[in-house]
Formats: sequence, C-alpha cells, structure tokens
Amino acid sequence: MSDLYAAEDAQRILQLAIAKDTESGELSRAQLVEIASELGIKADTLWAAEREWLTLKDEAQEQQLFQTYREQKFQHHLARYSIVNGFLVLIDLLMGGGLGFSLYVALFWGLPLALHAWKTYRSTGYRYQKEFETWRRRRLVQQSVGKLVNRVLGTQASG
Repeated sequence: MSDLYAAEDAQRILQLAIAKDTESGELSRAQLVEIASELGIKADTLWAAEREWLTLKDEAQEQQLFQTYREQKFQHHLARYSIVNGFLVLIDLLMGGGLGFSLYVALFWGLPLALHAWKTYRSTGYRYQKEFETWRRRRLVQQSVGKLVNRVLGTQASG
C-alpha cells in the first residue's frame, strides 16, 4: 500500500470509516467540529463548506422538483395524445375504412411528442440548465406574489 492518497481517495476512505464508526450513520454538529479539528480543518473552512453543501443540497432538491414537473407535463401530453388518437382510430375503424386519417394525425402529432419525451428525459446541457433557471425564477416570483397576497388578505381579514 502506498503512503500517499489522492484527496478524493482520502475523502472516500474517511467517509467509509465515519459511516462504519457511527451507529446511526449520522453525526452531530459537535462530532463534525471535533473531526474537523482533529484533521486540522479550521472552523471557518468547515462553516464555508457546510454553507456550500446546503446550497448544493437545496439546488439538487429543486432540480428534482423541476424534473418531476417536466415529467408530469410530458405525461399530460402523452395522455392527450393517447385519448385523441384512440378516439380517431375508433372513428376510422367504425367507418370501415381501416386506418386512414387517424394514422396521419398520430404520425404528425407523434413527432412533437417524441421530441417532448427526449427533452423531458435529457437532464444535462446548456438548454436544460437554462430551462431550470427560468423555472426557478418563475417559481420564486410565484412564491413571492403568493406571500404578498396572503399578507394583504391576512391584513384585510383581521382589519
């Protein structure tokens, strides 16, 4: 075994050791401070790392919400496609002409649906990040407006 470890390797080894050493798999803040102190990590560095971790954790949760939102939009699109095209196929079959116009509708609507699916389940790249930021800003505005309306209505209701 080598006496030197890359930073990532050392971090992973310590993560495994801490996970095995703690019964619940969780550490208290005091334990975290103690471990950092033993490793020679300054308190300021630890707090900065904690703030960064919280920010990354919040962003990961928001991205999960965004992905859920995108998947729900796609599922609604798919449901509309299925219902309308199922109805058109039924009409075509009842009219005895086989699959005529309903096939064309299904094909022409199917292309945008396939593109929507591709866009929905592709969660990397510039376009995804841009859409996520737009969704995030819209969500923050909606929350701010909702809080303002609640404050105004709450004031009027109590006044």
